[in-house]
Amino acid sequence: MKCCSLKERTAIVTGASRGIGKAIALKLADMGANLVVNYRSSTNGIEELLEEIKEKGVKGIAVQADVSKFEEAEKLVKSAKDTFGSVDILVNNAGITKDTLLLRMKEEDFDSVINVNLKGTFNTIKHVSSIMLKQKAGKIINISSVVGITGNFGQLNYSSAKAGILGLTKSAARELGSRGITVNAVAPGFIQTDMTEILSDKLKENIKDTIPLKVLGSPEDVANLVGFLASDMASYITGQVINVDGGMVMQ
Repeated sequence: MKCCSLKERTAIVTGASRGIGKAIALKLADMGANLVVNYRSSTNGIEELLEEIKEKGVKGIAVQADVSKFEEAEKLVKSAKDTFGSVDILVNNAGITKDTLLLRMKEEDFDSVINVNLKGTFNTIKHVSSIMLKQKAGKIINISSVVGITGNFGQLNYSSAKAGILGLTKSAARELGSRGITVNAVAPGFIQTDMTEILSDKLKENIKDTIPLKVLGSPEDVANLVGFLASDMASYITGQVINVDGGMVMQ
């Protein structure tokens, strides 16, 4: 459908080498966008992802950058603009976890998770917003989590970062909306990725019991929503938090 086409648009996806980030990059490529895929250190999966993107008939480049660092986030955005001439879509997916109980959590465990998940989201939005303001158009989609809404045992740092993304999303939506820029957040629940693969079968079954649909989600479930929010079909949606969780959290 023409209304869903992202042809000739440029999308940045942070943390794109695997899991949800990879699924998002491939979805946007399917819709016709040129891709700038970001990774922090490991190149595992990046070359393969670039090949898959090119097979879909669009262009793609990979940029190494630690988005928690202000200057590296700037380099990422500049690389996208210099290569493709515009930045039309930004998907903030980069994130890390360092789970442990509050009483055992080290200061660096808290700081590093906040810096990557929350400050990294600020950094990329800060740098991309000046481009989008001049274009008078843009789509910013931040990947949060349902634990940013509910909190979670042993994830005080991660829950804090993901909750912060929700406030950042709503504030940015208010500031940027008058120039045609939408800012939304996606809050995945339990999604089948490398992070959930390490869980025991018993724990997975217990988790499924808390989900009305009784299944874990897939990265593609998240990517489908991101694709919609990145398209013209979502042009009147901004400042929203949309859960992809099988009904686990209902507000």
